[in-house]
Amino acid sequence: MGRLDDAAASCQQALAIKPDHVSALNNLGFIQISQARLNEGIASYRRALALKPDDVETHMNLSLALLRMGDFERGWEEHEWRRRDSKYKQPVFPQPQWDGANLSGKAILLHAEQGLGDTLHFIRYVPLVKRRGGRVIVACQPPLVRLLASVKGVDQIIPMGTSLPDFDVYLPLPSLPWIFKTRSDSIPADVPYLLPPPEAYPQLDTLLKPAQGKKRIGIVWAGNEAHVNDHNRSCTLSWFKELAAAKKTALFSLQKGSRDLAHAQPAPDFPITDLSPYIEDFCDTAAAIMRLDLVITVDTSVAHLAGALNRRVWVLLPFVADWRWMQDREDSPWYPGMRLFRKTSPGDWVGVFARVRRALADFDPGTAA
Repeated sequence: MGRLDDAAASCQQALAIKPDHVSALNNLGFIQISQARLNEGIASYRRALALKPDDVETHMNLSLALLRMGDFERGWEEHEWRRRDSKYKQPVFPQPQWDGANLSGKAILLHAEQGLGDTLHFIRYVPLVKRRGGRVIVACQPPLVRLLASVKGVDQIIPMGTSLPDFDVYLPLPSLPWIFKTRSDSIPADVPYLLPPPEAYPQLDTLLKPAQGKKRIGIVWAGNEAHVNDHNRSCTLSWFKELAAAKKTALFSLQKGSRDLAHAQPAPDFPITDLSPYIEDFCDTAAAIMRLDLVITVDTSVAHLAGALNRRVWVLLPFVADWRWMQDREDSPWYPGMRLFRKTSPGDWVGVFARVRRALADFDPGTAA
């Protein structure tokens, strides 16, 4: 309901009655984080863990808060608690988990664990794994199979849910920053680490051919409806209408699925071209992005894809964004070609799009991001 002050007051009332109420402390911490009161939220989580050191949910909440603050050293350690959380479905293998040791003569299975964007984000670590020797097998979501085959160091890639080849050790992709002890100054951001498909795309070439004086902009306005924070991170297509009306601007929809352009039903005076009929998987989406001057998207998988391709991408973020976008930054250490536009208060899409319009007026496709 967005009534954060009332929720915080309820938690405080519960703690006044029962000061050792772990769930109330964890909830209070979550509310404080949602209000951008990170230090207070972390303190609440630590109070809860002092009472119940093995509380998985609190450890996970703490990990995300620490990572958001840039405290990677403690954040990655706490992030490993997700392996005990039923929300993160962990496959059970008889083989041991990889501890970072030399892999010479061995095969390692790296498997996707969370969403499509997370897989695109963490796949950057494969070249580092490959340097430890051995054979690297990646199991990922089917829509990513063709694209991730382009990642340097991948020896074999298979869709999740199919039969696995023999391997000696394994690791979920989100555990790689912990294995490699990633800090804010050692983020592997050598982009592009994904390559566009080599196939010809004559229809995309026709639709997206350069037009003199026109900025070709791909947009995405909504992520996965099942995401716990979708109501904050997704917006409606109508917010982009003024961008479409701007001079020397041509909008192209990269939106797929139940929220695509056909379902959004733009008004007749909203000029936008639908690319979804030409997109079957992320390889196709990558091909489209490579033919655009700019991508403007909410926080969803396309943001990671464009960033990994080293294309210019502007990401529209909620007031309290996902941990990887950190705090109060307009850039991302994970993706050098990315620019971040944050809400300055909950629900502030007006402010976000006002800043985007100003930036777009100055945007030159021929210059750096």
